[in-house]
Amino acid sequence: MAVVRPFRALRPEPHAAAAVAAVPYDVVSTDEARALAAGKPLSFLHVTRPEIDLAPGVDVYDASVYDTARVNLARLRETAPLVVEARPALYVYQLRDGDHTQVGVAGCFSLDEYDDSTIKKHERTRPDKEDDRTRHMVTIEAQTGVVFLTYRQTPDIDTAVDQVCDGEALFDFVASDGIRHTVWRATAGQTAGLVAGFGPVPTLYIADGHHRAASAARARHTLATAAGGSQDGDHERDYVLAVAFPDHQTRILPYNRTVADLAGAPPEAFLERVSARLAVEPTSVTTPIKGDASMYLNGRWYRLALADGAPAAGTDPVGRLDVSVLQDQILGPLLDVRDIRTDPRVRFVGGIRGTSELEQLVDSGAAAVAFSMAAVSVEELLAIADAGAIMAPKSTWFEPKLRDGLLTHPI
Repeated sequence: MAVVRPFRALRPEPHAAAAVAAVPYDVVSTDEARALAAGKPLSFLHVTRPEIDLAPGVDVYDASVYDTARVNLARLRETAPLVVEARPALYVYQLRDGDHTQVGVAGCFSLDEYDDSTIKKHERTRPDKEDDRTRHMVTIEAQTGVVFLTYRQTPDIDTAVDQVCDGEALFDFVASDGIRHTVWRATAGQTAGLVAGFGPVPTLYIADGHHRAASAARARHTLATAAGGSQDGDHERDYVLAVAFPDHQTRILPYNRTVADLAGAPPEAFLERVSARLAVEPTSVTTPIKGDASMYLNGRWYRLALADGAPAAGTDPVGRLDVSVLQDQILGPLLDVRDIRTDPRVRFVGGIRGTSELEQLVDSGAAAVAFSMAAVSVEELLAIADAGAIMAPKSTWFEPKLRDGLLTHPI
């Protein structure tokens, strides 16, 4: 079963929601966060990226950074203001991007179920990033980053969500990137209906936010130890803040790649080596279909037939991903990219930035070659998680993004 628990959210007053709401901490660099928050004292980036309020060049893992987050959250509670709900509730969070709409249930999900893989994962996490968010949560005693979950659609949850959306919205605004964010607070009866709707759901899946979830699990242990208590599931620290969207509404965009050099080969020789492994032809298609990649080299686009190098159907679901085939057929053997996670020559470009950015990087000399990929499907993601496998790094870019600061979980 899937446990979802109502909580007393720390949230902005409705008139301040748009000013408080901020992009997730991990989609912007320190410099980008500083620019976004400039002249915006209510931006939640002052809490999630507090180094922006310290001297440039400060170590982002310095103790002063976490202390600043605590101070900034206290300041926002006074100035935004942020308020704590009088009663626990669940929320419905709608994201609208052009003709795409997705509607999820926001609440607290069981860390016991995270530990026993009722909530399934498909990515590895990095210790340094876990350390950072764990310290952040423990210092400010709150979860500020929202985990993005998905689940296989059920009519009962659909009906319960629709009933909440019939009421008056708590927040409704369009962010600077054009995404419309609408949040409803469920009544006590509606909250009970949502909790009941999730009861029969056998599995939840982390779509985006593996580091947030892993850090919440670590913060739970740290806080329980400090309090001299046990991890018995009866405390706020035993749950993680998340929004769960049905699988059919979850949208994944491509995650593209560039490589800084051609491992010593001139472009013509590199193209010949690629052609010896896969079918290659000039193309004007910059966003490929599944089974293909589009390669930008020396001012031209080429179609690569990745399906030619894929493992047989029915075998390893990770190995059949387009990004895996690209790694196995091109990046590894021809470009000497042995560990795509750590190779400094590789840059990942989220699909939202478009293929024009790939062209710009290559044309400017910042990269030697770029690869535009087809998006991983939600069905592929669920199959990999169900198999207990780990997806190739930087395979998925989820869009639109939830905003931090609208719903915070005090722990």
